[in-house]
Amino acid sequence: MNQMHKVHAKPLSAAVQRVAAALQAQGHACAPLMLSDAARTAQQAADALGVVVGQIAKSIIFRRLADDAAVLVVTAGDQRVDEARVAALVGPLGRADAAFVKAKTGFSIGGVAPIAHASDSVTLIDQTLFRFQEIWAAAGHPHAVFQLRPQDLARLTGAPVVDVVQAFAPDRSQDAIELIASRAVLARATCQNVPSPCISVCRMSEDTGLCEGCLRTLDEIIQWSGADDPAKRAIWAQIERRLAALKITTD
Repeated sequence: MNQMHKVHAKPLSAAVQRVAAALQAQGHACAPLMLSDAARTAQQAADALGVVVGQIAKSIIFRRLADDAAVLVVTAGDQRVDEARVAALVGPLGRADAAFVKAKTGFSIGGVAPIAHASDSVTLIDQTLFRFQEIWAAAGHPHAVFQLRPQDLARLTGAPVVDVVQAFAPDRSQDAIELIASRAVLARATCQNVPSPCISVCRMSEDTGLCEGCLRTLDEIIQWSGADDPAKRAIWAQIERRLAALKITTD
């Protein structure tokens, strides 16, 4: 398990207690944890936990037009849901606004847990989550998360594992390299609050051991959220050396 960052001792809200009770009832060992900072986005959660953004199991809610049911897609944080693929499985979909999400799930946007909904939701699990041994999901509040494995998610929800994300673009890695190079220039010019290298293309390369999106090692990704500005600039220096090496091999 990666070491937790920024854990807060704030009492659990009623919604988080509902998630905690559901986890306990199903024999899940990891209870919800409260972060000191909000984790409304997958990137915020990943930064707070010291994990790659793909390890964040984000909950996307749609409204099924046929019966006004909530459709929950639990997807990896570095993926985008393909609405057409979801609709092909469950029927035509509409937009789910904040009021709909709250009414159907009992949770506010930014804290929707994959379990313990106020009413039954049609649930699908993105198969790309199974790249990881450990993932994290929202636990009913923007500050609350809990740890699990992808297999646990399937067991806890009883939902099918499906392919419902947008196809990976062949040129995406090259686009990521160009973007990280431009952000490296910004990082050099920044004295405080050094920007994160993450650009939400979070795929660890088996060949290099580096993230294809930000050219960091897993250890560097984990260290980032707890690092001070000099340490962050040192990581950026490593990234720039890797960018230079890539340029030499591609020229």
